[in-house]
Amino acid sequence: MASVTVAYNGESVLENNLEGIHLQTRRVDEIIVVDNASRDDTVLRLRSKYPEVTVLSLPENRGVGGGLEAGLAYAALQKQYDWVWIFDQDSVPEPCALEQLLSGLHHLNGTGESIAVLAPQCVHRRTGMTTYGLAWRGARLLPTSPNKDQPVTFMDTAITSGCLVRSSAIEAVGLPRADFFMDFVDHEHCLRMRRSGFNIAIVRDSRIQHALGEPAKFSFLGRTVYWSDHDPWREYYMTRNRVYTLWQYYSRPAVKALELCGLIRHAVEIVLFGKHKAACLRMMYYGFVDGRTGRLGIRSFSDLGEDARCGGND
Repeated sequence: MASVTVAYNGESVLENNLEGIHLQTRRVDEIIVVDNASRDDTVLRLRSKYPEVTVLSLPENRGVGGGLEAGLAYAALQKQYDWVWIFDQDSVPEPCALEQLLSGLHHLNGTGESIAVLAPQCVHRRTGMTTYGLAWRGARLLPTSPNKDQPVTFMDTAITSGCLVRSSAIEAVGLPRADFFMDFVDHEHCLRMRRSGFNIAIVRDSRIQHALGEPAKFSFLGRTVYWSDHDPWREYYMTRNRVYTLWQYYSRPAVKALELCGLIRHAVEIVLFGKHKAACLRMMYYGFVDGRTGRLGIRSFSDLGEDARCGGND
C-alpha cells in the first residue's frame, strides 16, 4: 500500500500531511509526493527532511488532475500496490484514519471486492464543516451525509483527499482525467467507476482534517450556510468539468434541467456571498459553454482579461 499526495507550492502545509501519514497506526509501504512544478522550496524541503519520500517532479503545473494521473500511474499501475491512499497537500489524517478505512471492508458482508473507493469524513478544523460525497437523489447529484448508525454508507462519489483507491478499479476504468486540470476530477473518476459496477463507500469512523476551501460560516434566513469563496478561474473549472461530465454520462433531460437549476442557485449564492461577483459569473458562463462543447485542458484565460484570473476590481 502506498500514499500519494499532490503538491503545489506546499512548503508551508505539506509537512503536516506527511507527519500525519507517518503517525498512522497502519503504516504505508511507500509515501509518494507528486510535485506540480512548485515555485517555492517544496522539493528542497522534502529532500532534506524526508529523504524516504518518493518525489515525482512534473515539468509543469498539471493541476490536481495531472498530479493524480501521474501519482496513480506510478503507484497503482507501475508499482502495483493493491491500494493507494491519495491526498491534497493541506489534508492531515488522524492517527487511526487508515486503519479505520480498512476496517470498513469487514462490515460489508463479503461484498468488499466491489469497493473501488473507501473514503473518510473530511472535517474543517475551524468551522467543523464536514464533507463526505455526492449521491444521486432522483435526477440530481447532491451532497449527502452518511447514515450515522451504519459504519459504512454507499455514495456515488467522494472527494479526493483521504480516499483509499483500489488499484484493480483503476486498471479497469483508467486514471483520473488530466484534461480536467482541477475540480470535479474526483467526482468524474468515481462516476466512471460506478458506471463500471464498482462501489464507493464512506467509512463513518475515519476522519481527516482538510481545508475544504477555507469556508466561511453565515446565518442566512435562519439557516447555517457555509460558503467557500473561489477565484474566478476556479469557478470556470468547477462549472466546466461538472457540466461536461453530467452531459456526457447522463442523457436524461431531467438531469440536465436540474443541473441548470443548480448552476442558477450557485450564481445567486455568488451574488449574495461572493467577493468577485461579476468576474465569477462570467467565468461560470465560459465554463458552461466549454463544458457543453467539450473544450477541456488547461485554459490560459488570456483572451478573457485579467479579472478572470484575479477577480479584477469588482
